[in-house]
Amino acid sequence: MSVRELVVLGTASQVPTRHRNHNGYLLRWDGRGILFDPGEGTQRQMLRAGVAAHDLDRICVTHFHGDHSLGLAGVIQRINLDQVPHPVTAHYPASGRHFFERLRYATAYRETVRLVESPVTADGPLATTGDFTLEARRLSHPVESYGYRIVEPDGRRILPAKLAEHGIKGPDVGLIQREGSLNGVTLDEVSEIRRGQRFAFVMDTRLCDGVHALAEGADMLVIESTFLDEDVRLATDHGHLTAGQAAAVARDAGVRHLVLTHFSQRYSDPAAFERQAREAGFDGELSIAQDLMRVPVPKRT
Repeated sequence: MSVRELVVLGTASQVPTRHRNHNGYLLRWDGRGILFDPGEGTQRQMLRAGVAAHDLDRICVTHFHGDHSLGLAGVIQRINLDQVPHPVTAHYPASGRHFFERLRYATAYRETVRLVESPVTADGPLATTGDFTLEARRLSHPVESYGYRIVEPDGRRILPAKLAEHGIKGPDVGLIQREGSLNGVTLDEVSEIRRGQRFAFVMDTRLCDGVHALAEGADMLVIESTFLDEDVRLATDHGHLTAGQAAAVARDAGVRHLVLTHFSQRYSDPAAFERQAREAGFDGELSIAQDLMRVPVPKRT
């Protein structure tokens, strides 16, 4: 059974609180698992959320500030301790390779798993599987930072009324799907394009072209909203977004489900982020992330 959902492991920015762990987000995409920004404590949060090391296929780090990467040491050692049977690929900004290496070999342990390092050097595709293409876009932060985007290939949706119109039924339905035509009838005549799903992950950044490119047409956008709108000057100075800015990006990009996260410890009322997102004009599905929350990726339209 295919499952596409976001498992939120942590939602705090810079400083964890009693209720918010440092960052950590697992995207389940059918049989694959992509771990984004494992901050300190991610290994324990995985345990609490029912996420196993065997679930991880890729690790994507946006940048090397501690709240987004200090959990790498524990996660990498855990996949080796549990002897994950498949390779795990790690993507991270190439300029931070020395940080990745330090975290990877922070202490002594026995390596049992093939960890493939695939540093990000520029905007564009990073990997293509049969299920999706993983892309990266440069963001605007005091240190080099990239956001990530997953794009599923478009498919086709069979139209029963068109099949009936052309007298196609039974095994011939599968045949026209495989061959592309049958007795002069093309697949295009009895089907329509089914748009592939899109998922975007945007962490520490000011507004920039990369934010908009990542968000465009996303079925789910996970995006930082460290500050509330009244602190927009602080946000800009420190390379972050406000709730209203993040929501406006989602509104203009046609995002279906917006997940706001990465909250400053200075705010105690999560409802304020929701209120400002709605005031910015975003009217789609909206989640204010909480630790251990599970958020389904919207079904295909």
